[in-house]
Amino acid sequence: MAAEELGFAEFYAEQYGRLHRLGYWLTGDWGQAEELVQEALVRTWWRWPVVRRLDRPGDYARRVLVNRHRSLRRRALVEARHAARLQVQTTAPFDGHEDAAVLAAALGRLSPRQRAVVVLRYQEDLSVVEVARLLGTSVGAVKAASNRALARLRSQLGPSDEVLTRSARRRRGEGER
Repeated sequence: MAAEELGFAEFYAEQYGRLHRLGYWLTGDWGQAEELVQEALVRTWWRWPVVRRLDRPGDYARRVLVNRHRSLRRRALVEARHAARLQVQTTAPFDGHEDAAVLAAALGRLSPRQRAVVVLRYQEDLSVVEVARLLGTSVGAVKAASNRALARLRSQLGPSDEVLTRSARRRRGEGER
């Protein structure tokens, strides 16, 4: 295996799981997430000679994935408008994690930009600056989208934020308190 291919293989192994989770949180469907990851990694491979020299090549792959998701969502909306039919979305079973199912449903009701901001900020634990860079927007736009999205989630999930709090604790490995 050539050194370039070996470098990409290591990158693939390191980034695949992270990209797959990101794809799931953006789409709400593991199958669609898998397709997004495959496309993002293929597009990253095409540009690998340039991407491997970047300080953070994982950011490039994430940006490709997010942009591809936005493009597909836009296309689906246009097709739905022209075809005048609803797009059916499926969700993966959560194996007894009702909070995750409730949170995924609430995320699905956010706009694509708000959903991307929330997932990148709170699921991927990226800074506001990193999210702005990945989405190609300003820090202020990310903050505004985040505030609006969190307010909408709170209104959907209730004022106690129990679902958000339990989900965050579970993600950090703290368990129930």
